[in-house]
Amino acid sequence: MNEPTLDPGLKAIVSERRQLIGLAYRLIGSLSEAEDVVQETYTRWYALSPAQRDAIESPGAWLTTVASRICLDLLGSARARRERYVGEWLPEPLPGHVEWTTGRPPAVDPADRITLDESINMAFLVVLESLTPAERVAFVLHDVFRYAFAEVAEIVGRSPAACRQLASSARRRIRATQVAPTPVARQADLVREFKKAWEAQDIQALIGLLDPDVKAASDGGGVVRAALHPFEGSDEVASYLMTLARWTSGLDLVERDVNGLPGLVLQQAGQTVAVFAFHVAGDRIQHIWGMRNPEKLRPWSGA
Repeated sequence: MNEPTLDPGLKAIVSERRQLIGLAYRLIGSLSEAEDVVQETYTRWYALSPAQRDAIESPGAWLTTVASRICLDLLGSARARRERYVGEWLPEPLPGHVEWTTGRPPAVDPADRITLDESINMAFLVVLESLTPAERVAFVLHDVFRYAFAEVAEIVGRSPAACRQLASSARRRIRATQVAPTPVARQADLVREFKKAWEAQDIQALIGLLDPDVKAASDGGGVVRAALHPFEGSDEVASYLMTLARWTSGLDLVERDVNGLPGLVLQQAGQTVAVFAFHVAGDRIQHIWGMRNPEKLRPWSGA
């Protein structure tokens, strides 16, 4: 029995979903909220009359515009919500290597643009949190998803020149935090050495793997135990890790890709209870982010 085929127009609309989720996730740092954004975007599309939908020259561009504007509104209210958040708010970690695409031709000068791989790692998402909502939307649409400033202007409701300024400001702030990337294979080696030292509760070995100015933050969302404030410095972070090692004795610590880079997952009876992402520079770990909030671990239920 032949499977039913979708109307070409409907098929084109449905095919945009993956890109829209990728865009929304980068804009708001939460997969669950990104899925809600895309659901709302499609709800608005199907609320249009057939004549209104037929009059839209590029459905994909319409969906992107609506999704981006919903994200812009969410980002405006998110700051107030996150001020009331218990402890540190961290982006939602994703398992494996994320392969969302832009659906657009390559950039004219790839060296001047953030790649999709870079735009999904935890360090990049954390830096995005420091931008204003307008900066974040303009930067992600232009530098990551390669929309022209004229298109960005239509989405954010500002002039192309203003959008150029927003993206430029965001770019400067992001570049100020960037360092030469450590090869992924070397990152994996360091994370593996970190795992061994942590399991052995070898504090000196841990200190040797950490940058002297390392920072560690955890997100429990007020639901489970997590540090309310970040730890700084190799001695302080290593001591905190030793405390965690005693609490988690008997649990399984396994190597997994987190947002496309080497990370660690803590499991209890096969269930993920924590995810750790790392930022490595040179031969030292500079940042550690620990996700314990169960609401943000949903994508890891089968990982």
